[in-house]
Amino acid sequence: MCASEAVSDAASDGYVYDPESLSAEQCTGDACVACHTRWPRPRIALGLLPDGAPVFGCGDCAALIGAGPLVAADSRVFAAR
Repeated sequence: MCASEAVSDAASDGYVYDPESLSAEQCTGDACVACHTRWPRPRIALGLLPDGAPVFGCGDCAALIGAGPLVAADSRVFAAR
């Protein structure tokens, strides 16, 4: 068996998006990869393109996808409207 020289990192475990199904704004990080929202600019990395470039999502989509910040089980979560 050959030894692999590939190094696993957290980014390589992410979802890989097909750039053919995304707009130019989504590919460059100027729009949410899920809902196309452009403002405020998406800041949460949701995955990668095949070339390794990250794609980003807004906070709402990241929470739905499960990529948002983790909340401790013993902490209270409040929804504000």
